[in-house]
Amino acid sequence: MHDVNTLRGIDLNLLVVLDALLAERHVSRAAARLAMSQPAVSHALARLRHLFGDPLLVRRGRQLVPSARAQDLAPALASALRQLRAVLGPGGFDPATERRTFRLAMSDYGAAVILPDLLPRLRREAPGIDLAITQSSREGMLRQVLEGACDLALGVFPDRPGPLQAEGLFVERFACLADRAGLGGGGLDLAAYLARPHMLVALQDGPGAEIDAALRALGHARRIAVTLPHWGHAPGLIRGTDLVLTVARRALARQEADPAFLVCAPPFAIPLFPFVQLWHERRNGDPAHLWLR
Repeated sequence: MHDVNTLRGIDLNLLVVLDALLAERHVSRAAARLAMSQPAVSHALARLRHLFGDPLLVRRGRQLVPSARAQDLAPALASALRQLRAVLGPGGFDPATERRTFRLAMSDYGAAVILPDLLPRLRREAPGIDLAITQSSREGMLRQVLEGACDLALGVFPDRPGPLQAEGLFVERFACLADRAGLGGGGLDLAAYLARPHMLVALQDGPGAEIDAALRALGHARRIAVTLPHWGHAPGLIRGTDLVLTVARRALARQEADPAFLVCAPPFAIPLFPFVQLWHERRNGDPAHLWLR
């Protein structure tokens, strides 16, 4: 083992590799992030293990888990690299020339709201940055961010583990959608809402939980007649039915302009909910990640 207190003779590029490995928890993803080959990253990890006299990252299933020593090193390493990048100046990251893939987790509702503005800017300012979008439940997205399988999760996360940081993007409210013909010319008061069958959009959990919690607080329950895993098709499926769909209002922009549909506020109070972007604190020292946020 080398004396790590002696910088002379140590390849400081190894620390950049270690930082990427601690963030990605995966050799191939770290290699893609660094624009290196997988064998080169594996070789660098072997050198790091020799340098520190510690395994640093141990394979567990399909990911690498940091050792206790690596967990202790991570904050100081990120801070040191952040300061070094500041010394070297802004040339350390240039979105116009950066080549990298970011993995984002969001629902198709999130994709419909976020991507129309994000993609044109990304193609214009950072044509070498690619996006890989995945969809999962809230629990699944949190797990992906914790394990390093995902760079950024976008959605509604009322509860999140301590290492995860969040920034609010906007505050959303619920709205109801119904076919006007199916309503027979009437409105949608609470009695009518409870009397009609409902469509729910949910994977394993989701905003439907907030809707039903608000109803339970009033001593009521609704009947879920149709459950779908995706937001995108749900509004269009209401046409010609007696179903009611209660979803985020931004998902109903097209239907609000269609006179065949009624779009209205729910006939009972449901709390507003913040739509946030969520990342692991180990990404804080990554200038490309900071730029994307």
